[in-house]
Amino acid sequence: MFGSSLTLFRVFGIEIKVNLSWAFIALLIAWSLASGTFPDMHEGLAKATYWAMGILAVVGIFFSILLHELAHSLVALKHGIPMRGITLHLFGGAAEMEAEPTSARAEFLMAIAGPASSVAIGLILRLVLWASGLGGDDPAGILLRYLATLNFILAAFNMLPAFPLDGGRVLRAALWSRSGDRAAATRTAARIGGAIGFGIAGLGLVEILAGAFGGGLWLVLIGFFIRSAAQTAEIDLAARSVFTGHAVADYMAADLITVGPNMAVGDFLETVVYRSRHAAYPVVDGAGTARGLVQVGSLHRLPREDWATTPVLSIMDPASPETTVSPDRPAVDALEQMQRTGQGRLLVVADGKLVGLLTLKDLLETLSLRMQFDRPAK
Repeated sequence: MFGSSLTLFRVFGIEIKVNLSWAFIALLIAWSLASGTFPDMHEGLAKATYWAMGILAVVGIFFSILLHELAHSLVALKHGIPMRGITLHLFGGAAEMEAEPTSARAEFLMAIAGPASSVAIGLILRLVLWASGLGGDDPAGILLRYLATLNFILAAFNMLPAFPLDGGRVLRAALWSRSGDRAAATRTAARIGGAIGFGIAGLGLVEILAGAFGGGLWLVLIGFFIRSAAQTAEIDLAARSVFTGHAVADYMAADLITVGPNMAVGDFLETVVYRSRHAAYPVVDGAGTARGLVQVGSLHRLPREDWATTPVLSIMDPASPETTVSPDRPAVDALEQMQRTGQGRLLVVADGKLVGLLTLKDLLETLSLRMQFDRPAK
């Protein structure tokens, strides 16, 4: 959703990543704090001091969000839920689970762990501020007070009952515990989350019309982010319902145009791409063994003068566990594999031989048709 991310390090085996959007917002926050917030809190300090405070505040924000998401992740691991990693992005952070909680209790504990950690961080910073005796005009005291308040705000915001925020997950846990139906609880929580997101965006629009453009725009962005995430959760629920009980073979395309690994890129373009006009083609050898997938867009990375002598093998994405799937594998698992790896196409392979191609586009079109025509008649 946010594009490219950079892996920084690992904590407890959990991969910590930062999205490029976080770098943008970090610079914006540092500038805003150094040029406005901190000078307003206390006048008379050197400009360099305000910038140092702004940079240190961004570092503090980074670790505050990281510890918030790490709390979610550690509770998830305790309940046997594998974690792909933690990604910091434009709107905060996300702990990326490889599976859903198996009980309402696990969901509640995972959801509440983040806000609880933020409150704890805020209290610790307040305690440090009190124990140090730093006054209101000391740069370190101003910074500690700001970070403590920010953590309290982070906890309060995340407890809004807007799925998939932590408060929305607490709401889902409560609904799930009462009804015993996780799907129904998810659907209700997601719809409430979407409504709250729409309301936040509307409030932001009112602020923009009242002249507070910066704060209003930020609320609009947050509101639509929450609404989009809630809708995505509801679509994911629908997808699981549609594809559960079906295998990859039920949705794969079996009548494929394939290319040989030694075909020259120029010949591939002239005799295959121009005639069939697909975005990607499976690469198989003479024995029918799946070698990889060649994306037409990969041609742009190769100088035109090399097209006549470079084989397709050189520009294809090699077959690997991330890009292949067996025909008898559950379709839901294949969809999760696509989400986990970012692959939009999977080579369907049996005993090393190519038997089909599964695409995210086909799955989404199937989902759309099922949702359109499988609804009960009124």
